[in-house]
Formats: sequence, structure tokens, C-alpha cells
Amino acid sequence: MTTVSTIKGDGPILLGMPHGGTHLPHQISTRLNARGRLLADADWHIGRLYEGLLPSATVVAANFHRYLIDANRDPSGQSLYPGQNTTEICPTIDFDGEPIWQDGHAPDAAEVARRITDWHRPYHAAVEAQLQRIKARHGIAILYDCHSIRPVAPFLFEGRLPDFNIGTNGTTTCAPAIEQVVAETCTEICAATGRTMVVNGRFKGGWTTRHYGRPHDGIHAIQMELAQDLYMDLDPPFAFDAVKAGPLQKGLATILARLEQLALSGAL
Repeated sequence: MTTVSTIKGDGPILLGMPHGGTHLPHQISTRLNARGRLLADADWHIGRLYEGLLPSATVVAANFHRYLIDANRDPSGQSLYPGQNTTEICPTIDFDGEPIWQDGHAPDAAEVARRITDWHRPYHAAVEAQLQRIKARHGIAILYDCHSIRPVAPFLFEGRLPDFNIGTNGTTTCAPAIEQVVAETCTEICAATGRTMVVNGRFKGGWTTRHYGRPHDGIHAIQMELAQDLYMDLDPPFAFDAVKAGPLQKGLATILARLEQLALSGAL
């Protein structure tokens, strides 16, 4: 299995997909308990959801499951959301706060360090390389980080998550115009479909968004966290639902097209 898949586009936007992978090495998967083997916390079908929506986009996708290592966590282990429930860089619990490893088989500190070297770093080396390539071509680069999550997860947040969750860490990871065009487009989508959205709510942008978002240096980053029931079944085997996904894909294509237009306009 290839750790990271990269598709090089000629446009100014990079689609990052740190959580869409479902691969686990056999020696790792056999240590999971029955709950862990469900692999429930993947950003299921995220690559299929965005496929072809912006033909000029570059795509960098992690092929490994987040239970191996979470490519959207700070490798130092520092929490992105101090004081709030979350999962670790090498998760020991799922999004319900339940253990995912058999007793005595959770990774120790030495194994976490190895996984950072073998899996986390290659993903981010690919992201950095593509951002620099895009910036060299266009003068700027926009990292649009693609995520999804089940809309109800009481361990992580109260109630139901909005359908569209835009994260820019308080408009620090991108130019205000980028946040504005994504938010305004989501507002239009929600008005037409009855869906909901929030900017910098529970998800303000993960480590990827915060680490790469350097507007002063011409590299902008924004995270989109989608409620998974917009496009898939929430129960195993977590099937993609093309009928439900169609309207969402149309809206996402509009968001990406407008972002590209903004990036190419020279206004940033």
C-alpha cells in the first residue's frame, strides 16, 4: 500500500484528505478490539465525494486509517482544543470515548514516535511539496482540507453538528476573502436546501489548517467538516449514497469553483 496518494493539478487549490484512508497493516489491525475493527471514525468516501468537482485541483490523500495515526493532529501531542474532549494522535478511543484496542495492545510512546516518522511525516511532506509547487506556479496556494464526521457524537460535542463546518481558526489561516466566499456560498446552499452551517464553531481547523495557513506567505488554508449523513449511511458498512450525495456535490463544486476564481483573480 502506498502511504500517500498525490494527484497533481495545474490550479491554485490543493484538496487535503488526511482522514479518508481505511488501510491498516495486518499487525496493527489484529490488535484492535471488535469496536476498533469497525473503523467507524474514518472520513468515509471523502475522495469519492470530491472526485472531479474541480478538475484543476491537486489532491493529497492519506491512505491509512486514523486509528494507525491521525495525520491531522499536532505531532507534539498538544491538543488542538484544550479543555474539550478529543482523540490523540494515535487514538486509544473512538468518537464515543470507548477503547478501540485490545487490553495491553494500545501503542506506547516509542510506537507512537515510529508511526509519526513512518506515516504522519510522509503525508505532510507531500502536502508541503505540493503547496510549494502550486505557489511557485500561481504566486499563492489554497489548501482546502476535506473532512467529514457523523453529525451526532456526544463525547465530542453537544447536540447535532451543523451540516457545513468551516474552520479558519478565527480567520487566521487564510485571507478574510477566502473565508467570506466559502461562508457566503454555504449560506446560499443552506437557504436553498434547509441545511445548516457555522464558521469556527466546534471545528475551527485542525493541525493541517493551522500549520499550513500562512496568509502573509501566500499560503492559505481552510477546513470543511461535513455531516456524513449528507452523503452516506451512518451505520456499518457505511455505504456511499449517490442520491443523497448529488446535491451536496453540486454545492461543493460551486464552493471550489468560486475559490479558484478568487485565487486566479489576483485579489488575494
